[in-house]
Amino acid sequence: MNKVFVFLGVGIMLPVLLSSTVGIVTLVLGESSNLLVVGVLILCFAAASLGGAVTVTILIGNRAKEARLKDDLIANVSHELRTPLSAMRMYAQTLLAGTLEDDPERSRESLESIVRESRWLEVMIERLLTWRSTEKDRASLAQELATVQAAVEEAAERFRRMVQPEDTHFLTQFQTEALVLYEPKMLITGVLNLLINAYKYSPAPRQILLRVEDEEKTVCISVHDKGSGVPHSQRKKIFAPFYQATKADQKHKGGVGLGLAIVKHLAKSHMGSVSVEDEPGGGSIFIIRLPSQKNDGTNS
Repeated sequence: MNKVFVFLGVGIMLPVLLSSTVGIVTLVLGESSNLLVVGVLILCFAAASLGGAVTVTILIGNRAKEARLKDDLIANVSHELRTPLSAMRMYAQTLLAGTLEDDPERSRESLESIVRESRWLEVMIERLLTWRSTEKDRASLAQELATVQAAVEEAAERFRRMVQPEDTHFLTQFQTEALVLYEPKMLITGVLNLLINAYKYSPAPRQILLRVEDEEKTVCISVHDKGSGVPHSQRKKIFAPFYQATKADQKHKGGVGLGLAIVKHLAKSHMGSVSVEDEPGGGSIFIIRLPSQKNDGTNS
C-alpha cells in the first residue's frame, strides 16, 4: 500500500506541480490575452489533476481500511468461536471416554459447562446477525408501549445462564413504572451486550449490578462493574464498530468490537442515548437512556 501512495505522489503530484509552475509563469510573463487564457487553462488543469489525485488517494485509503477491518473481523470471530468450541469438545470427549461414569456430580458439571458455552456461541452469532441487519438497515422495529422491566429481566436471566454463579456476583434492581416505546428483542440484545462487556472487563470475582430506574423524562438502564474503567480519551471511540481499546484487550478479552456499537444503534433507533461514566470506587457505568411515554402515547 505504501508503494501505491509513492506512485501517486511521483506519477501525479509531480506533473501537477510542474503544470502549476508553467501556468503561473505564463500568467506573470504573458502580455497577450491568448497567453493569459493559456495560463488560466493550465492552472485549471493542475487543480483538476490535484483534486483527482486526492480523491483517488482517499478511495484507496478507504478500501485499505475496509480490507483491514474485514481481516480483523474474520480473525476475531474465529478466535471468539474457537474458545467455546474447544471447551465444549473437551467436556464432550471426557463424557464419551466414560471416565466420569462413577461421578455423577462431575458429569453434571461437564454437561452444564457444555450448555453454558453453547449459550456464549449463540450470543456471538446473534450479535453478528444483528449487526448485519443494522448495517443494511433491515432491522424492523416491532415496537410496543410498555415498561422495560420484562425485557431487561430476560436479558439478565440469559446472562445468568452464561456465567458460573461462583465466578460472578450479579445483582439486579428495578424501580421503573414508566412506559417506553421499544422493540423488546432489540433491547434484550443491547442490555445483554452491556452485561457481557462488564463481564469481560472485570477481574474475578466479578461484581456486576444491573439497575433500571425512572428519571424525569427517560428510563435509565445502567450496568455497573468494578473493572479498570474507561479512559476519557476512549469514551467516544469504544462505541465505534470493530473498535478494540488495546491489542491486549483484543487478544485476551475476545470479541469483535460490535457489542457497544449495537448498543449505540439500539439507543439511537429508539431516540435515546448511551454513555459511560466512572463508577465510584473504580469501574464503569454504562447507561442507556430511553425516552418515556405517557399513557396517551405522548412524551412525558
